[in-house]
Amino acid sequence: MDRSYWRTVSLVTMWQVSASICYYTVFAATPLFRDEFGLSRFTVGFVVTALTLGYATWLLPVGALIDRFGEKRTLTLGLLGLAAGAVMVAGAPTYGLLLAAAFFLGSLYSTAIPGTNKAVYDTIEAGRQNLAMGIKQVGVTAGSGISSLLVTGLAGVFFWQAGFLIAAGFGLIVAGVFAFAYGGANADGAAEYPDFRALSHNRPYRILVAAGFFLGAALFTTTGYTVLYVEESIGASVVVGGIVLALVQLFGSVGRIAGGWLSDTLPGDPQRRIGAILIVQAAAGAGLFVVVAATDTAIGAAVAFSVLGFFVMGNTGVYYSYMATLVASDEMGGATAGGQLSLVAGSVVAPPAFGYLADTVGYRGSWWLLAAGSVVAACLLVYAVRLESPIDEPAMRE
Repeated sequence: MDRSYWRTVSLVTMWQVSASICYYTVFAATPLFRDEFGLSRFTVGFVVTALTLGYATWLLPVGALIDRFGEKRTLTLGLLGLAAGAVMVAGAPTYGLLLAAAFFLGSLYSTAIPGTNKAVYDTIEAGRQNLAMGIKQVGVTAGSGISSLLVTGLAGVFFWQAGFLIAAGFGLIVAGVFAFAYGGANADGAAEYPDFRALSHNRPYRILVAAGFFLGAALFTTTGYTVLYVEESIGASVVVGGIVLALVQLFGSVGRIAGGWLSDTLPGDPQRRIGAILIVQAAAGAGLFVVVAATDTAIGAAVAFSVLGFFVMGNTGVYYSYMATLVASDEMGGATAGGQLSLVAGSVVAPPAFGYLADTVGYRGSWWLLAAGSVVAACLLVYAVRLESPIDEPAMRE
């Protein structure tokens, strides 16, 4: 692979790592919020909901801005905003302002997936896009893992906001490097909202988006409650919880690279082979949620969560690769926004429901809820793979 390929992949992945460090600080800090603001498990869930609701609200407008101004400008400004949002969360004096700061932080993270996906599909040649997507998506899990260690590790040494401030500083540095080094062209067209009416006639895409709701619920809720679960149910410290969350993200990174590599190299029709990989990931995740619910030691939790991370955190790259087999290249922006909106919708609804069940019946019922959702996702994906794509020339080119 040539130097320009690795230059683009490295810059986009570095941007994604930094953005995810800022964004996922909120997930890692849930036990710290609970102590600082006197929250219940249920009200902790609303902090995650505020974060993801801000993300969902701004996905479509930001997608239009990316079409109008190009990914270079929007990604640079987005990372500057994420750094500011991390500082706002750290400085929030009340629960209400914490929710507002989380909403702002989530709003700026809406630049991430549309912008970085556009960079991959516009600048990476056919035959290398799935691996590039998998590597780029590692930035999400790597950033989340780093944030968990930053927030939980530094809280015990300095003060609970220390990790947020370091994340913000790193974001400012990376924004400058990206603005200087990334060579993507700025778009000159008129801003338009994605044509969801046209996409709604694509049946396999519709079903994939429906499955995305349950995949997103599993992914974001696992990230938001891992540290709290390890502390409260297993009886380990917050630092151990942070290490477990970092392992979840580490193995999720391995899963994303493996999924991208398999999507590029396995034989057969792209729609069916990539769809089959996603089905296996969803089904395996369902079984592993049941295993996690039965763990009662720190070592057992570390092992179970690590394997869970490989499948549940490792499926987003494959999710978008499968999507690219169902839609045309000129629909990929709108399709990405719709698919991401579905993932985020699951993350808005599921965390409070998970927290409510944890408060009322215990964590086992909460993990079983996510297992049931993963089974539904797998069933929907089986149905989608059996359908013929209505697109003659999909974005995913062989």
